[in-house]
Parts: sequence; structure tokens; C-alpha cells
Amino acid sequence: MTQEDGQLDSLVRKRIRALRVAQGWSLEELATRANLSQSSLSRIENGQRRLALDQLVTLARALDTTLDQLVENAADDVVISPTIDGTHGMMRWPIKGDPGMTVMRQRMTDPPPANPARMRAHPGREWLVVLSGTAVLMLGHRRFRIETYQAAEFPTMMPHAIGAEGGPCEILGIFDRDARRCHQKDADTDDSEADCTGTQGPCP
Repeated sequence: MTQEDGQLDSLVRKRIRALRVAQGWSLEELATRANLSQSSLSRIENGQRRLALDQLVTLARALDTTLDQLVENAADDVVISPTIDGTHGMMRWPIKGDPGMTVMRQRMTDPPPANPARMRAHPGREWLVVLSGTAVLMLGHRRFRIETYQAAEFPTMMPHAIGAEGGPCEILGIFDRDARRCHQKDADTDDSEADCTGTQGPCP
């Protein structure tokens, strides 16, 4: 066994134990769920028994995970640098767990349009956190003030827009695949951005 194989072997065993403990299960309970003897499971966790593929499949199922997730190696790219979009004043980070998800930071200075006809609706879902200042989220005719460190989650099929209140605000938005596609399209042309929020950039 190579050093890399040995490290992965140890990681898988630690992962099995950590997942079991996170569920609040004893060795006996997980062993019963995985149709293993308690002593066999104990030896698997302690490195005293070889990891067999059929047992890993059974354990993954019992732990409500997948074999791929159970045996995946530690990622080297733990730290992710943002993509800077200087033209639109935004920073974007991909979310590795779901390639369709994107994180975006944006600074806003203008209030959102109050007229729903000037708001944007599109497929998807969005989340946002206010990092500084006060943001205003318009959902149709409803108005929500979001203070620093407060968050909001909303369906994007509702006409919506966001802006600042009482001075500049900075937000961190998280977009699913459909919402990200809309914002990417909006970022390509200034005209689309104007349609999206009425006054400022993409509509998180």
C-alpha cells in the first residue's frame, strides 16, 4: 500500500466513525443497520480489518451517504480565489459542492425601484446576506429592510429588486443554477442590468 493509499484508508475509517457519531449512533446501532457484527465494525473503524468494497457500499447506505462521498480524497483546493468583475463592480466565487451555485459580492448605492413593472422575475432561487449598511428588498408590492448581518431568501419568480437605504450597502448573494444564469446574462450588457433592478446591477 502506498502512502497515499494509506492516507485515504485512514480517512475513510475516520469518516465512518465521524458520520456514525454525528448520527448519535453506537457501534451496535450502526452495525445492525449495516448488517455487520459490532466487532467487525469496531475493527473497521480502528484499522484492524481490511476495507472491503461490499462493506463500504453497505456502510455508505446505512450512513445515508454515497460510496463516492465516503471514499473521496481530501481536496487540495480548499481556498478559492474570487473572479473579479471590475466592469460591474462584483466578485464571484464558485461553490464546489454544486457547480451550478455561485456566490457574488456587490456594493449598492441607489434605492430599488418601487414599481413592480421595473422589477425582474426569472427562474431560480436566491439568498443574500447584508455585509454592511442597510439593504431594501422589494418583492412585488412588499418592502423588506435588511440590516447588517441579516439575511433573506426568496423565490426569483416573484418580481424583485434590491437596493440601498440611507447610504451604500454591501451584500453577499448566493444563486442557484437558474438564478445565476439570469445574472450572468445581465452582467453581459448594461441594458440588461438596468432592466433587472432599475438602477443598480444584477438583482440579488
